[in-house]
Amino acid sequence: MGRPRAFDETEVIRAAAELFASRAYDGVSVDDLVTTLGVHRNSLYKVFGSKRGLYLAALRWYLAERVSPVLAELRTTADPAAGLQALLTSDRDDLDLLILAVVERAPADQEVADLVAGVLREVDAAVARALPAEAIAPALTATILGLRLRARAGGTAPDAGTVLLHHIQSSGT
Repeated sequence: MGRPRAFDETEVIRAAAELFASRAYDGVSVDDLVTTLGVHRNSLYKVFGSKRGLYLAALRWYLAERVSPVLAELRTTADPAAGLQALLTSDRDDLDLLILAVVERAPADQEVADLVAGVLREVDAAVARALPAEAIAPALTATILGLRLRARAGGTAPDAGTVLLHHIQSSGT
């Protein structure tokens, strides 16, 4: 019989999600994971199988624990436009790993692509609730994600997003 696990798997997954959200998949080595997470290399491989296995666990956790609450709030808020405005703030990191998964891993990993596609459909539906015309929801979702990505690079995305949202609200489109 093996030794009991000396680490909290959920805590390791949460910490890995934060690391991947801050540095992306390719920016994190197995050595970085071992050092940052405080987990022995053998334990990491035994529990998660590989760096990719840990990444998938971290992505699933992130989508369930960080992105889903944001979408639930957007779907249920009395003021959907205010919910959209909250998505545009640059000091939040609720979508960072999703954004990185879209641009970095989804093109190369079908399992990540499937996870991301499902969440983007949920984002589209939540955004559509805030807009008069459902047809523009995917475009606005892409705009929100693009503006957040731009803000991450030091741009002025929240200001641009606010202008866009006010234009949509005032035009009734």
